[in-house]
Amino acid sequence: MLQSRTKSLLERRLCALDPPLAVKLWDGTTFAPAGPARVSVTLRNPGALRALLNPSMGELAKCYAEQQVDVEGDARDVVGMAEALCNAGSSVRGGQRVLRKFLRHTRLFDRTAIQRHYDVGDEFFALWLDSRRVYSCAYFRRADDTLDIAQAQKLDHMCRKLQLKPGERFLDIGCGWGALVTWAAQNYGVHATGITLSRNQHVHAQRMIEELGLEGRCRVDLLDYRDLPEHDLFDKIASVGMFEHVGGRNLPLYFGKMFRLLKPGGLALNHGITLNLLDQDELGSGIGQFVDDYVFPGGELVHVSRVIEEMAAQGLECWDVESLRPHYANTLWHWVERLEAKRDAAVALVGEKLYRIWRIYMAGSAHAFERGWMSVFQVLAGKPLANGALGLPLTREYIYGD
Repeated sequence: MLQSRTKSLLERRLCALDPPLAVKLWDGTTFAPAGPARVSVTLRNPGALRALLNPSMGELAKCYAEQQVDVEGDARDVVGMAEALCNAGSSVRGGQRVLRKFLRHTRLFDRTAIQRHYDVGDEFFALWLDSRRVYSCAYFRRADDTLDIAQAQKLDHMCRKLQLKPGERFLDIGCGWGALVTWAAQNYGVHATGITLSRNQHVHAQRMIEELGLEGRCRVDLLDYRDLPEHDLFDKIASVGMFEHVGGRNLPLYFGKMFRLLKPGGLALNHGITLNLLDQDELGSGIGQFVDDYVFPGGELVHVSRVIEEMAAQGLECWDVESLRPHYANTLWHWVERLEAKRDAAVALVGEKLYRIWRIYMAGSAHAFERGWMSVFQVLAGKPLANGALGLPLTREYIYGD
């Protein structure tokens, strides 16, 4: 009787919304839209039915990840349908969660969280990342740029912003698989150092340095940013996709460390994901909780104004701010399509559950960037000389060149 009532509630809800969605229940009951279905959903048990009646985007993602729901359709249509079902346009923009945060971002917590996310398996990431394994927003100069071209352009875009010069000491905090440090050493003649907490990334980066013949000019250490020694200073520092792991209360420590490691007159570039509302600390509609539980343990996002404020509080003068929001949406859709194209190989490597988690996580993130729920910014800052100078050109023309 209860299930019958629940089915009736679902039917009324679908009739009221009339989405291009076909729903099939575990007992064979089907609900078809008036027109063509763009997404088809199969519910495997009554629990999934209850989730669909009072949905949040995070709960729907969880049902998909836990294989309580099977979904057919283009990933763009799937996440768009989830938003429509949840009426999430308003609720997504108001997440607040403070529980557990005071226990986070110790050295042990961060090392464990980073390894849980990045050490899923190098072969898995290699299926859908570009050939350099750049796991951050690409930079598309043209609509038809391939992912490999766009990622190379992003690496060079950052090096130009930092005005890297031969012989300079360059630090990449959270260096991933080593793409930026090797690019900078190869193309700009710097002495590059990268640090990571991921064992897999460290091994791969070291191997790539050897293959490229960059020993002596490039190195990657398995090290927490808090433990970087401060006796040898750097001319330039970059951090790409790292500060999301730092935690809001540790931002003064993080940017303070960056300031102390930088030579006077030096430049620092922070590239990271941000939220688009001042009073947010995570995406609503259960999205933040899903990401924390399934993908990024301990990940925390802030508004870009907080980034600028915290950098300034530590003595770093903000010089240039650039939003790459549409670039990250495009990057993520590339990743989703590449992952979907290698579905069988991905499932063989990590299993059906992790394949689903990464597919829906990246598709949902692409949707969030497109909708303006979050953004990504490159903030270029400097440590002024005693006379206040930074030695930067008067315009941005030097960044774009020929």
